[in-house]
Amino acid sequence: MENLWQRIVENLFGRLDGPLHFRFVVQPLMAVIYAVLDGIRDAKQSKPAYFRALLANPGNRKELLKDGWKHAGKVFLLGVALDIIYQVKVFHRFYPIEMLIVALTLAVVPYLLLRGPINRIISTRRISKQ
Repeated sequence: MENLWQRIVENLFGRLDGPLHFRFVVQPLMAVIYAVLDGIRDAKQSKPAYFRALLANPGNRKELLKDGWKHAGKVFLLGVALDIIYQVKVFHRFYPIEMLIVALTLAVVPYLLLRGPINRIISTRRISKQ
């Protein structure tokens, strides 16, 4: 088990300077762009912060996840595809757990962390202008 975690950590850090390392900039950037656009849309529609609403409002969770997946899912699937290409090229194998870690970290996490704060920033500016 220790060898498994050691391999995962080594492989994850190896991705930082190997082939396709540009995705460590491109994927989070795409997630940020979608988060900003969705956060602005949420603020204009007076919706609550996305991540907070996900956690606090189980009645709308399915709808919220569907809405978030519409954009973050595109970046996630791109991340999955790029990581599969990377793994086949570098390791000549496929490690699904590593692929999920990389794709979630580069696509979903930035989206979840930024959509709500962007909403609050835009909402606060709209209120202060009135």
